[in-house]
Amino acid sequence: MAYFPFFVDLEGQRGLIVGGGTVALRKAEKLLPYGPALTVVAPEPVSELAALPVELTRREFQPEDLDRADFVIAATDNEEENHRISALCQGRKIPVNVVDDKEACSFLFPALVRRGNLSVGVSTGGSSPTAAIWLKEQIEGLLPEQTEEILTWLEAQRPLLKERLPDQRARAARFARLFAACLALGRPLTEQERERELGEDAYG
Repeated sequence: MAYFPFFVDLEGQRGLIVGGGTVALRKAEKLLPYGPALTVVAPEPVSELAALPVELTRREFQPEDLDRADFVIAATDNEEENHRISALCQGRKIPVNVVDDKEACSFLFPALVRRGNLSVGVSTGGSSPTAAIWLKEQIEGLLPEQTEEILTWLEAQRPLLKERLPDQRARAARFARLFAACLALGRPLTEQERERELGEDAYG
């Protein structure tokens, strides 16, 4: 069954990662750019985890750890323990991801492309991570190097276009033209290039 791709604001959310190996490290590295407050519970976490801005608790998992978790990653090397954590989370309606065990998950990690505020997640519902990674690489190849700068520039144009074009449809058409021009050049437009793309009819 396909999974619906919810996009969630993780800024300030409390995430719990149980496990301290390389898989837990990769999960933390993917999550941290989105601003959650992560706690890692593991008796012997790898040294790379200690270098990340996470709260390390060097012991075995305890059910009480869930009391301050908004979402959980079960990433131990013990399948039975991962299943126990999953059952506890699902009983308390806490979103949980169990590494390499789709059936025990209530959410999945996508193959992720990120450029600033742009996030693209690719999921095959767990049926083929290889296919998801291939699609991710295809998407990355389509994006210009200055994608982040282009999106930041487009956002900055919104007040100007709202002032000049009160009609939403006309405004959307001009945004599409600006975006296409940025893609063609691979960068944000200069002021002169912007005015040329907008044309005289964008002045009301």
